[in-house]
Amino acid sequence: MTWWQKLQKNPLARLGALVLLLFYMAVIAAEFVAPYDPYQSEPNASLLPPTHIYWRDQSTDAWVGPHVYPTSQGPVSLETGEREVSVGFDQPSPIRLFAKGAEYHWLTVRLPLPTQFSFTQPGFEETLLFAGFRGDRHLFGTVGPGQLNLLGTDEQARDQFSRLVHGGRISLSIGLVGIVISFPLGMVVGGLAGYFGGVIDAVLMRLVEVIMTIPDIYLLVALAAVLPATLSSSQRFLLIILITSFVRWTGLARVIRGQVLSLKSQTYVQAAQAMGGRSFYIVLRHILPQTASYVIISATLAVPGFILAEAVLSLIGLGIQQPDPSWGNMLSLATDASILVLQPWLIWPPALLIVLTVLSFNLLGDGLRDALDPRSLQSHD
Repeated sequence: MTWWQKLQKNPLARLGALVLLLFYMAVIAAEFVAPYDPYQSEPNASLLPPTHIYWRDQSTDAWVGPHVYPTSQGPVSLETGEREVSVGFDQPSPIRLFAKGAEYHWLTVRLPLPTQFSFTQPGFEETLLFAGFRGDRHLFGTVGPGQLNLLGTDEQARDQFSRLVHGGRISLSIGLVGIVISFPLGMVVGGLAGYFGGVIDAVLMRLVEVIMTIPDIYLLVALAAVLPATLSSSQRFLLIILITSFVRWTGLARVIRGQVLSLKSQTYVQAAQAMGGRSFYIVLRHILPQTASYVIISATLAVPGFILAEAVLSLIGLGIQQPDPSWGNMLSLATDASILVLQPWLIWPPALLIVLTVLSFNLLGDGLRDALDPRSLQSHD
């Protein structure tokens, strides 16, 4: 039985992979999936609860299918602290799939690149890498004045569901970009230390041990606190990835070193050495590929750590800043007790998505670990 067949027979791993596939497809096509612009405020609609969907016309009781009515907020009640919601039942707005809405640019890629290499006054500018595609169709929407706010609106009258979908881009991509940066570094350092040994091994491992003593989350908090307030969210995103990757490759390097120490005595490695192969080539071509199964498993299990680091920083106000959405800074509203009690729809969705994402990565990682275990594969051959 191959590792792929074994993975397919693991229901929890399949469930984790399916949830992650759904999440990543949704955030990649966020402009299409989200019904509204995540930055645009609706007039007189702050802190609206999730929109109630009706099936019959409330004026005539006739069947018209799924529809909503325009709503607006009244003054705050001095007794309960809640706002009265006014509904215009004379203007039904049908809900439609692939409805027309605000125009958007899909897959537009902008990256903050340094304009000058200066340690005293670094400069950044947004550079357009890919123009993307233009469209105005959304997965669902309404025809008429009524707004379909599936998860209500926030304090700035912005659609919470649209911000949740767009915010997932940062929260889900930070882990993937982080392992792309940190794992090659850990593999190369660990591979060279284990293969050459001696002084090189001692120097590299002492460096690894020094970096491992740095508490990454406290380092992130300290550095984020001294960053200038003028940094954009994309620049903060880039810095969070770089700092987190810098301190999270060391564990992988130690494990890879141990595996290389056992692999370099194998016959095929000695044969490559006898044929005059260069040491760096032998490490990259013959030794490190043998550690691929562990690297895949470790990478899958490491992604949640990057996601949680971004969520914690954004939660305490040191990560991605408003108005740019991320699951972390959307969750920061939980620090307001009144919102936690009166508007729970603003808190639970981002918290639930973070939990589901971390759990899905862990389930998939555990499934890959069982499927790629050489002893398990041999027992089924």
